[in-house]
Amino acid sequence: MTDVFEIPFAIDLAAVGIGAVQGALAASQIRDRKIDMFGIAIVGILTGFRGGIIRALLLAQVPMALQNNWYLLVATAAALVGMALSSLFHRLGMLVMVLDAVAIGLFGALGTTAALAASLPVLPALFVGVASAVGGGMLRDLFLGQPIAVMHVGSLYAVASGLGCAALVVLVWLGSTVTIAGLGCVAVTVVIRLLAVRFNLYIPEQRSVRLRRPKRR
Repeated sequence: MTDVFEIPFAIDLAAVGIGAVQGALAASQIRDRKIDMFGIAIVGILTGFRGGIIRALLLAQVPMALQNNWYLLVATAAALVGMALSSLFHRLGMLVMVLDAVAIGLFGALGTTAALAASLPVLPALFVGVASAVGGGMLRDLFLGQPIAVMHVGSLYAVASGLGCAALVVLVWLGSTVTIAGLGCVAVTVVIRLLAVRFNLYIPEQRSVRLRRPKRR
């Protein structure tokens, strides 16, 4: 049985805070309707928790974020700060993106190892890991009534997480400790995410295959 990748409490809270800021920034860009402070807080909490709630539902567990008061407090405060200082955070877009990529990797590692520890097969464990990493963004878009970003042509958001989680599984299979494998997951996720943004890499959009009818002679 695989041990669960452990994130230091302070780093875990920081990752939640970065996610909450991201949620607030997304909400601040909506111009066709007004969102009050309570709405901003809800969006920030959902984004800050990432897919931890989804992971807990899939594994029949109580979300870690609901087992300590600090997670809700940090997510709410970070969301409100992100709303108040949205122009500043937009100017720090690259820094926020890098930190967000690190958080995606951390939550992907946590979700994948939690699934492996629950004796799930590899492919379902990878699914849980990716859902843990990008689920917060999906919930954010749903609550904001926006197109779900990970399902549209973009900067390999979910793909970076998936490859990072796959790297973790390979490292565990090769005998690495969970800590080393988890850090490898974070590194792969961050590198692919940044390369995708730098070189505008993306998965081609869906297209149906057109079959030509043979010409009659």
